[in-house]
Amino acid sequence: MKLSPIALSLALLAGSMNAQAAQPAKASPKPFLWENATVYFLLTDRFNNADRSNDLSYGRKADAAPQRGYMGGDLKGVLAKLKAGYFDSLGVDVLWLTPPVEQLHGSTDEGTGKSYGFHGYWAKDFTALDANLGTEKDFKDVVDAAHARGIRVLLDVVMNHTAPFTDAEPAWPLDWVRLDPACTYKDVATNVDCTLVKGLPDVLTNSNANVALPDALVQKWKKEGRYEREVKELDAFFARTGYPRAPRYYLMKWHADWVRKFGVDGFRADTVKHTEPGVWKELGSVAAAAHEDWKRAHPGKVLGDGKFYMLAEVYNYNIAHGRQFDMGGGAMVDFYDNGFDSMINFGLVWDAKQDYETLFSKYSAALQGPLKGKSVLNYTASHDDGNPFDPERKKPFETASKLLLAPGAAQIYYGDETARLLDAPGAQGDAKLRTYMNWDDLAKNAARDGYKVADVRAHWARLGQFRHAHVAVGAGAHEKIADQPYTFKRTYEKDGVSDKVVVALDVPAAASSIIKVGGVFADGQKVKDYYSGASTVVKDGGVTLTVKGGVVLLGAAAQ
Repeated sequence: MKLSPIALSLALLAGSMNAQAAQPAKASPKPFLWENATVYFLLTDRFNNADRSNDLSYGRKADAAPQRGYMGGDLKGVLAKLKAGYFDSLGVDVLWLTPPVEQLHGSTDEGTGKSYGFHGYWAKDFTALDANLGTEKDFKDVVDAAHARGIRVLLDVVMNHTAPFTDAEPAWPLDWVRLDPACTYKDVATNVDCTLVKGLPDVLTNSNANVALPDALVQKWKKEGRYEREVKELDAFFARTGYPRAPRYYLMKWHADWVRKFGVDGFRADTVKHTEPGVWKELGSVAAAAHEDWKRAHPGKVLGDGKFYMLAEVYNYNIAHGRQFDMGGGAMVDFYDNGFDSMINFGLVWDAKQDYETLFSKYSAALQGPLKGKSVLNYTASHDDGNPFDPERKKPFETASKLLLAPGAAQIYYGDETARLLDAPGAQGDAKLRTYMNWDDLAKNAARDGYKVADVRAHWARLGQFRHAHVAVGAGAHEKIADQPYTFKRTYEKDGVSDKVVVALDVPAAASSIIKVGGVFADGQKVKDYYSGASTVVKDGGVTLTVKGGVVLLGAAAQ
């Protein structure tokens, strides 16, 4: 079969990106820091469909409102991309998966038409994997394949709520959940002791009362032939910990089982501010104990120091808040002091409108000051933030540069790197943000407003590989070197790890350009430009380069 020129060029591009990554790889010898992590966040159902036999499990139908039903993505699809080196080529260190647990089988009507739990946040059974996504073996295969490549897995977990209440499926009993009042978000009580939306049962995480297993769950487990095993494990958990059989401790045990069984490396905790802060410290303790059990059973598979990681989604938390988040009514909470290593930064979508130096210096000052020893996860687009930095995908190159070069960890939302469109026809609300991954655009090298998709992905990949190779990018201290062209340095020195880089942006087009290195690299030292791939030697405090795309990413070259 003869390939078209476009198809041939894309094949060559893919081959050059994945030649090394496509081989089974051991964990990278480079130091890994969560503070510098590049996290790839995907909705499993929206990413890649490798098994069409499970597209509509449990009798589900293709009758949802636009972008609110299952689309077929599955764990085998994620595994295929892992094995093909897709994430390696982007420099990804962490894979964030939406909750894989069994969801409400049917649909709800939120006033926008029928909606299904494709996103994973409507749990029916926290102990089972949703058949639409695959099997437990598929989940294990994904985690193992990620670990083999030095990629950690961050699992989304929900303590706040269960599946929505519907007439068609048994609800969680009222000694487990509340059904009212709805939250009004004015103070602690109206954020915590309430339901996020009408019909979404709120788990009684404040209760210490012993509760029995929901009858619907008992009958389900008996039908599946695992009731005795599940009860035996619960009895052992409560005997070992001394916890009361209260709703939150059941959930903690069930969430931690995913760690103990599969070696998940951390949790991304959903709707954190809508649950009592101390709950998260308890969950972190239970999960860390489960992780220790897994590590003892799999000593050869442990990545790095093997620390279990906790990431908080506190809606509207901004890096400018530092360690104190205002819950309303004068109540301030330090979520870092309640079990979390990092928090999602909802501020970058707005801060990215600033110039590079204002943005970078502000973030560095926060992370080297009030947040020293902690971190934030930055993003420019997400599954539930209706105000992405570039909603029309007109600035994908700038988006990448500001996200992947900002101090802190970086979250790529699936399709950021391929300019996946965020406004599906007919979709309403957050459904617009959850379109299917645009693999066809990448395969065809689709043209948009002044750019081509393959060029966008190549830009994201170069920046991601630079981050992956140099912890100083996200974890180092920032300092400007020059205004023209805009040049800065990042330096990191801690716990025996030393790293430094120099970056220049918006470099004017020229036959060759001189980039000052601000004393970071000595005269005579060989450095590599991770953007063009060229290497050169420092002379008179600078380097002379043929610059590609207006970007220079300098790190010490291998000797």
